[in-house]
Amino acid sequence: MGLLAVFAQIIDPRKSRGRRHRLPVLLTLATCAVLAGARSFTAIAEWAADAGERMCSTLGIVRVPDASTLRRVFALLDADAFDSALGAWLATATTPAPGDRRRVAIDGKTLRGSRADDTAGRHLLAAFDQHHHIVLVS
Repeated sequence: MGLLAVFAQIIDPRKSRGRRHRLPVLLTLATCAVLAGARSFTAIAEWAADAGERMCSTLGIVRVPDASTLRRVFALLDADAFDSALGAWLATATTPAPGDRRRVAIDGKTLRGSRADDTAGRHLLAAFDQHHHIVLVS
């Protein structure tokens, strides 16, 4: 199942009047932009504008959304529904084939300077799926 189909399951919180972009398209654009390194709504909009005709025609975009549109949509969006949909898609996309084993590298660190006299230091733990090259837990 592709991202558009996954995001089509999320209820659009916007009023129907004045919508120019479908919610699954906006969420797919934003997800791809963030995976490419975008860290703000402006950066997401710039990435979408630079994505090219092929991306726009694949997603059915006539007019590229601007940063304020993305900001408004994400302000209204149910974050738990978005997280659940994206998490379920990632879980199915990274499930090993039958008979294969998942290879996971685990790394942990204690933050320097986080230990007090009687308090243990803060610990960080990361689990990395070596086949799919993704962080499972951080």
